[in-house]
Amino acid sequence: MTLIKSIYGFRSTALEVIEGIELSGKKAIVTGAASGIGLETARTLAIAGADVTLAVRNLEAGKKIASELITETAKAKIEVVYLDLINQDSIKHFVESWKGPLHILINNAGVMALPERQQSPEGWEMQFASNHLGHFALSIGLHDALAAAGNARIVVVSSAAHLLSPVVFDDIQFDFRAYEPWAAYGQSKTANILFSVAVSKHWAKDGIVANALNPGAIATNLQRHVGGKLKTPPEFQKTPQQGAATSVFLATSPILEGVGGRYFEDCNEAMTVQRRPDNYQGVASYALDPSNAERLWAISLKLVSREMPASQV
Repeated sequence: MTLIKSIYGFRSTALEVIEGIELSGKKAIVTGAASGIGLETARTLAIAGADVTLAVRNLEAGKKIASELITETAKAKIEVVYLDLINQDSIKHFVESWKGPLHILINNAGVMALPERQQSPEGWEMQFASNHLGHFALSIGLHDALAAAGNARIVVVSSAAHLLSPVVFDDIQFDFRAYEPWAAYGQSKTANILFSVAVSKHWAKDGIVANALNPGAIATNLQRHVGGKLKTPPEFQKTPQQGAATSVFLATSPILEGVGGRYFEDCNEAMTVQRRPDNYQGVASYALDPSNAERLWAISLKLVSREMPASQV
């Protein structure tokens, strides 16, 4: 299979990627849009004319950002809606309140390297619960809205850290193995990629595709559990605008119409690797494996207790 390549690269910004693209009449949701690359993704989509919903836990911060974006973007409508991805009731309420079609869903929010093992109210390991299961339940709940758009795209923000661990199906929740922050984070990021593979199989008939990405090393609130500092050398770090570029590329580029189940970095499809490279570039073969994707899909459906009609599975 030929890898998809673009004219953009490591230093490209989201604003450069969106140049010439018109999103008026399109509706988008960005989770975790109150800061970091989520904010820059939302800003860029709004500048191109999309009506953007900021799905955030911190409503005060979200409203402040929305006010700034409304000032910057005359064409777009900006809304702020509360969403807590580790609270299934919050997800259900968000889904039930959504009206009309949804053209772009950016599954961006996440937590990284929690130093101690924490659990969601359901007993799920917190990084897997927030980074994967929360977005899984959100996407499942929004299926009909995505299908109504006719050509919807789901963008899943993964990480090069997926190279640290596959999904350990026999012990996803760390009930038996010793908890390790980066192994848990890596597993959740692999789950993000597998989700995009499964979506693109199950929902292609509904005009819905999903792709995953590595945004790169960006200094954001995501690093709060590792001292708030990036360990990556400065020359390999990106600004939030550069970090948002691949998300915006997957959400809007005409060359990705109908394309799904792939993994991108620096606005280009990544090569598949059989072992972790020293530069952490590429996508692990286990993260694109269709059988792994199907297994995770089935487990996730069972965990979130959201039975779908047979026509959607």
